[in-house]
Amino acid sequence: MSLQLQFLGAAGEVTGSMYLVRTPAHTLLLECGLIQGSKTSEARNRDPFPELVDEIDAVILSHAHIDHSGRVPLLARRGYEGPVFTQNATKALCEIMLPDSGYLHEKDAEWENKKRKKNGQPLVEPLYTREDAEACAGLFKGVAYNESVNLLPGLSLRYQDAGHILGSSIVELEYSGGNGNRKLVFSGDLGYRDAPVMNSPAKIRNADAVLMESTYGDRSHRAFAETMTELGTVFESARAAQGNILIPAFTVGRTQDLLYLLSENYDQWKIEDWHIFLDSPMGIEATDVYSRYRHLYGASLFRPGARLPNLPKFHATRTTEESMTINQIKSGAIIIAGSGMCSGGRIHHHLKNNIWRPECHLVIVGYQAHGTLGRRLVDGVGEIRLWGETYAVRSQIHTIGGLSAHADQADLLDWYGGFENKPPVYLVHGERKAQKALAAKMKAKLQAPVSIADYQQTIEI
Repeated sequence: MSLQLQFLGAAGEVTGSMYLVRTPAHTLLLECGLIQGSKTSEARNRDPFPELVDEIDAVILSHAHIDHSGRVPLLARRGYEGPVFTQNATKALCEIMLPDSGYLHEKDAEWENKKRKKNGQPLVEPLYTREDAEACAGLFKGVAYNESVNLLPGLSLRYQDAGHILGSSIVELEYSGGNGNRKLVFSGDLGYRDAPVMNSPAKIRNADAVLMESTYGDRSHRAFAETMTELGTVFESARAAQGNILIPAFTVGRTQDLLYLLSENYDQWKIEDWHIFLDSPMGIEATDVYSRYRHLYGASLFRPGARLPNLPKFHATRTTEESMTINQIKSGAIIIAGSGMCSGGRIHHHLKNNIWRPECHLVIVGYQAHGTLGRRLVDGVGEIRLWGETYAVRSQIHTIGGLSAHADQADLLDWYGGFENKPPVYLVHGERKAQKALAAKMKAKLQAPVSIADYQQTIEI
């Protein structure tokens, strides 16, 4: 064996990224992501890790999104004490996002236990706590783009910009062993060519094997200009109806894109009378990280020296009390809140107060996994339940596909086309329909030796 790869997450699905890389002497965990979606899917997060914790020598993360990093605190809670390598900005974002994830797990357990106490059922513990997440922060080791790091004897790591969110990385792993050198390239999540803030993904010229995401492998994003026009139409319609606009957004990436676009199109969209609320403590902190690492992208999201976006009537609502005051506003509010898939967070309170109002608009700007409330709203559900109460869905719902932070089919083909030696490529992080379409296109257009990864499948590189 020289280099071995096993697919243990995000194989045939888009959350829970986790892959095991083995050499004759060492074991690495590439990604340690949380499974998100239905209760049945999320229950799998409690399963044992695929390898004995004390046999894992290092963890490598491509970026900070919870479906790629969210089980690191659980790994540490179960005894892992080794390094967790990330890009520098990713390290800063994980210091925000992982404690928040722990807090949400605590709240989920608290809510579940209230029901269990009433029914005389045994209580549950949170998957991990805020304290667990804070305790594992010392394991993280920041790495700059294009810096070569010796992870272990015979193993080196280099990150290159993936263009997905701040700090997102393409992972290059090189192994030098008895059977020669081997190079594994993992795309991480690749950005979209028209991304408002981030740079285009870096091109890699050679590899012995490629692990590539395929989230939107079966579709093309609409032209960016059309997306801007559609958003302008939403604002015009909401202004005429005298309602509010709710935007559930991922706190890292999508939120900053939205703030930039609102700033850039402020006059064109005629939003000078609107109050813009970033109702997310974590989103506010993440935006501050974007200000500290602004040298990693080209867009002018902030004024020189400023820490918050250049937007009049902008409100960063950190406290619960500040958030609650938004509910008194019946018209003229643009409310950006998490979670991006409506699976929790402050967006639930805003849905409770607005989803039944026909004059209001819900704007979906990101991927919605199966089993999430966001997916049900996109699919046209007639009513939703929040905190045991039922609410009719009467607001207008818009799905804005052109704001995706993920590469579409053309972008994925273009990125793989940058390899000069056409290495074997294994598709992960995608639903089967998208993967089959992308694989067929890659074979037809690029003559690529492409396979769709199966859960627990092991390959030799």
